[in-house]
Amino acid sequence: MRGIERETLRVDQQGRMSLTAHPAKLGSTLTHELITTDYSESLMEFITPAVSDARAALAELDAVHRFVYHHLGEQMLWSQSMPCLLPSEEQIPIAWYGTSHIGMLKHVYRRGLALRYGKAMQCIAGIHYNFSLSEDLWALLHEHESDESLKSLSAKDYQSERYIALIRNFHRYSWLLMYLFGASPACTSDFLRGRAHTLESLSDDTLYLPYATSLRMSDLGYQNNAQDGLVPPYNTLREYMSSLAKAVRKPYPAYEAIGAQKDGEWVQINTNVLQIENEFYATIRPKRVIRSGERPVEALFDRGVQYIEVRCMDIDPFEPVGISVETTRFLDTFLLFCALSDSPLTNETEGIANTENFARTVKEGRRPALILHRAGESISLQDWGLDLLVQMLPVAQLLDEQNGGDEFAKSLTVQKAKLLDAHLTPSARVLNGIKEHSQSFAAFALAQSRSFADEFAERPLTQEQHEHFEQLAKASLAQQVEVEQNQVGSFDEFITDYRSRTSEHLCREC
Repeated sequence: MRGIERETLRVDQQGRMSLTAHPAKLGSTLTHELITTDYSESLMEFITPAVSDARAALAELDAVHRFVYHHLGEQMLWSQSMPCLLPSEEQIPIAWYGTSHIGMLKHVYRRGLALRYGKAMQCIAGIHYNFSLSEDLWALLHEHESDESLKSLSAKDYQSERYIALIRNFHRYSWLLMYLFGASPACTSDFLRGRAHTLESLSDDTLYLPYATSLRMSDLGYQNNAQDGLVPPYNTLREYMSSLAKAVRKPYPAYEAIGAQKDGEWVQINTNVLQIENEFYATIRPKRVIRSGERPVEALFDRGVQYIEVRCMDIDPFEPVGISVETTRFLDTFLLFCALSDSPLTNETEGIANTENFARTVKEGRRPALILHRAGESISLQDWGLDLLVQMLPVAQLLDEQNGGDEFAKSLTVQKAKLLDAHLTPSARVLNGIKEHSQSFAAFALAQSRSFADEFAERPLTQEQHEHFEQLAKASLAQQVEVEQNQVGSFDEFITDYRSRTSEHLCREC
């Protein structure tokens, strides 16, 4: 199954962040399954259902965009991962989810993020790609498993550990995704808000790195000393859960100094290293669909890994919905390759090398003859990338055989061309676009955003489609009212119960 989540800022016609509330006609951000907000009231998030073919997910994503544009008026959706020109920190609106306990929990969590990381950084947008393999396939692999330690596991635990093995391989090779699809080599000059940096000035209003692929995924992004070494390289689901369970219980002095409440109001869920498990920023996560009010670690502990969420993909600023069919075909091939390939257990030394390869690629990926490290030896990014594409070809051919056609194999051909010529990468194309707009990132991004807005306006939904989305919006608003009217107890009691759910026995069991 495949699912796509796309984040995007609402902006005005001048490319400035919209400070208005989330349009009510789009439905409730608390209960709508397809249209919600991320950190800010202005940072929209569109979520597709899980479907067997990514092409169907993209069609759903396209329909969501067209419905949203019908209700945006003069506003537009920002076409980039890096934010538009932002207002002051105080003016950036934190997302609001109503007065229910669960809605307030989501809001308080975001208050905590503002205190810990600042609001501007939270306005970076990305694509999350959710991927799962059939449980029937896991059962077949389990039946033919040669590793006795894995063969002896239950079906649930075998599936979980094979997803963890996929994640180990992902960490080994994810630098390749950053080279091929990174699309954020520049940002506005005001984004860093006076923070020290090593970026170069492209113009008065634009900062960049000449060989960067993804500033979004560099240390300009989600950085905090509290998270350093938080989740070391892990070989089992148990190790991963244990690290997160401890982090949401471990006090952090700087956050203790702020306090969980100020003047009688909650300003963060707790004063620990993490407020909740999802605060840990990872390029990929093992996931399980959670129930209302359930913590992610609880779900994984009780029911195991159901799918993985790839979180490192930049918005493609040349695609109206932020990602192309061709990209999804490569992602499916890449992730299936990671799942089926041998995945030796990892260690801290390899973890450091993986981190360095990734960091080097996001900042210098297009530098000629860039050197990475594979199994303790030096190798050029180009040579290693080409070698991985050769290894992936049988997987692409398998997918083409199953689906018909040659889209998966063709996606490898397109990526090979990028490895042979860095000028074909999205990051290089973005820099060219910026240079064509007076060296201004904001001007380039605004032009792209306007172009996409016009394109969506020219393709309104059918009456039947529009009525479908209208019904979803109305139903979500009614559901939020029901949640608010039927809740019991105080918010203080609710948040205390929620915090206790990463309990001592869970930490011990993990």
